[in-house]
Amino acid sequence: MATSDELAQIDISKEEKDKLVAEVMRYVLFKTHQTSGCPIKREELTGIVTKNYRQRALPTLVINEARERLKATFGYEMRELQRTRAPATRSGRPPSQAQRGFPVSFPLFLNVDAKSYVLVSMLDPEVYSKYVEDKDSAHLPGFAFAVLGIIQLAGGKMSEEDLWHQLKRLGLNDNDENHPVFGNNKQALELLVHWYLLKEKLAGPEGHALMYELAERALDESISGVLKDYISQIVGTSNATEVD
Repeated sequence: MATSDELAQIDISKEEKDKLVAEVMRYVLFKTHQTSGCPIKREELTGIVTKNYRQRALPTLVINEARERLKATFGYEMRELQRTRAPATRSGRPPSQAQRGFPVSFPLFLNVDAKSYVLVSMLDPEVYSKYVEDKDSAHLPGFAFAVLGIIQLAGGKMSEEDLWHQLKRLGLNDNDENHPVFGNNKQALELLVHWYLLKEKLAGPEGHALMYELAERALDESISGVLKDYISQIVGTSNATEVD
């Protein structure tokens, strides 16, 4: 929390600061709900603060306090993500409400620009699974882990053609629009492009090829660690060093 001296240096009252913090928290909570956990750009939050204030240090102060209050009040970690490099071509729009299904404790992201934030539940996974998780959407995280596992074993990046070749071995065809669980299989994969994967179009000697690559969230230890354990169980090894 900001001290009286810090507020005096920035030239803002505690009441004004608290109002800005509340606005940022409200924006983060509603945006996370509307986009099913897609990253929120820092510039969006900064814009809330700088709309009526011009103090340079104020956005950082307000955002940091909003992060503290979200953790203390709602049990959410407002985690910062930062892109290390941008893809050549990006694809996709945020999913509609009808396409949702991933719980906040299992966020899937893509197109994360430098300095973005996501909410992650701090509840114990067993507690979340028992009392919060929507069992009707449990197949979506399972599908995500299958796709991420395939790409991880391929070195973290693979072509769309090769990915579907592997998914067909699991009974998932790219031309199936009426799968009993996923519906349109291509749309199910496209959902991951909004959270877990980077999708880029590369030019080659035989024309353009679509490539899928693990995005920052998939490389985060909270996901990659679980993913490696998952892979090791499938291949029957005691560790997943072969996918490091």
